[in-house]
Amino acid sequence: MTDEHATAALNTRIERTLTGAFRAKHLAADAWQLTAGAAGSAEIYLSGVDRDAFAVLDRTTPSAVTVAWSSAGATVTLISTHATAQIRSRTATIHEPRPGLYQGLPLVVLDDAAKRFWRRVFLIARIPGGRRLLRWIAERSR
Repeated sequence: MTDEHATAALNTRIERTLTGAFRAKHLAADAWQLTAGAAGSAEIYLSGVDRDAFAVLDRTTPSAVTVAWSSAGATVTLISTHATAQIRSRTATIHEPRPGLYQGLPLVVLDDAAKRFWRRVFLIARIPGGRRLLRWIAERSR
């Protein structure tokens, strides 16, 4: 029995275009990193890159990169002012830094009493026999 939605999801093509003056860096046998060089800009990690693509990655400085994912892998299009080149990759991962990510999350904020309590717990844990004392207190309170 086949799941029609799962099959359709595998056949859909997801595409993403990033702009910037990208430079390619060879990381390992078939792994490459494309970076725009600006602080906070996206980085693209490629693995399973064909050997034929090595020359293309070495000599181009694209102003935009389009990554299209499919069930067969990823197709990376390097777009520069002079030409456009396509390479195939087994996987393509885009890392985009999100500087304001943690400000939007509902993280726990400790009040002064809780901060004082945990500061004392960690102080006791550092002294010889302190961990044993904390374990004994924890077992007594159960």
